Amino acid sequence: MTLIANTMMCEQAGPKQLVRDVALAEEAGFDFAVISDHYSRGWTRKAIPRTRGACFGAAAQATDHIPLMTYVTCPIRRYHPAVVAQKAATMQLLSDGRFTLGLGAGENLNEHIVGGRWPLAGLRHAMLEEAVEIIRALWAGGMVTYRGKHFDVESAKVWDLPETARRSASRCRGRQAAAWRDATATPLIAVEPRAELGQLFDDEGGSGKPRIGQIALSYDADQQIAVKRAMDQFRWFTEGGESTPSSRFRRRRGGGPDRARRGRACADAMRS
Repeated sequence: MTLIANTMMCEQAGPKQLVRDVALAEEAGFDFAVISDHYSRGWTRKAIPRTRGACFGAAAQATDHIPLMTYVTCPIRRYHPAVVAQKAATMQLLSDGRFTLGLGAGENLNEHIVGGRWPLAGLRHAMLEEAVEIIRALWAGGMVTYRGKHFDVESAKVWDLPETARRSASRCRGRQAAAWRDATATPLIAVEPRAELGQLFDDEGGSGKPRIGQIALSYDADQQIAVKRAMDQFRWFTEGGESTPSSRFRRRRGGGPDRARRGRACADAMRS
């Protein structure tokens, strides 16, 4: 069964508009809504990321039934996993059980702001595994003290837990992430909707579990306007991640309209 989601693009619209948009998405019949969790301007120099938590909390109050999910939160650099566990529990309370915490190992684009060397993918996945252990322990209730290789937690407790079970999902980018052994997370999140990532997830125990892929669509009645918007805001979607905001901007300048037409759904495709 295929479900269609609406993405709250925090870099594309102001916080009030984002909340109005998700309310309209619910009214229009979208199956769920997701929100990015960026700090840096990853698209154009005009893009301004908004605070995910505040926008999603407001969205939970402006809607009645549409499920909500972060796409995705990195609990290993900007946010300590104990803080993520607390924030997610609050979102579940605000949304009356409609919230899913999407987790990933992060991008240097956003995580560099706290300083320090950017960990290689294998180390980030090990950190993510510890972070998930901490989050689940706190969601189970009780006082948690944790001594790990990457994180420590000292006598922490999430005091206000929702009655509805907390849900989490894991994001993958590439073969190593897809083969991450924590296939118990449901669903799998992949920025690139590539079949081989789903197969790797199946091989690690995720068979039969949902998976979510994201496709950028640029629509306008004028095809040239749709192509221009795709080049300006979504060219990064098929070119992979970059290490810094400036390098992402430099890379985005490569290519041309033909690439955008091949990779994006524009006016003529949408009409068909």
